[in-house]
Amino acid sequence: QVQLEESGGGLVQAGGALRLSCVASGIIVSIGVTEWHRQAPGKQRELVARITRSGSTNYAESVKGRFTISRDNAKNTVYLQMNSLNPEDTAVYYCTKFSLWGQGTQVTVSS
Repeated sequence: QVQLEESGGGLVQAGGALRLSCVASGIIVSIGVTEWHRQAPGKQRELVARITRSGSTNYAESVKGRFTISRDNAKNTVYLQMNSLNPEDTAVYYCTKFSLWGQGTQVTVSS
């Protein structure tokens, strides 16, 4: 079964950190591009970070310097390390690859 499964979300205070995981099944994360997106209530889904096959990364301006996307090929997993979280980061975070989306994981940052 081909799927992406996110985990690691939760409730954290402003200034805190979380690490999201995206475990892939039936698909190899080291091939092609993997992205993290997020969708806040009442807002459009937006790209947060992406990692390419070569390992190069790109970030939304709003998370640069705070978020880090990485990949563990042995675990077939992509991570999103989120530091210095603020309430504006509250959203459902999704992992996506090859038009496949996970179910999302909720991140809530309290002020």
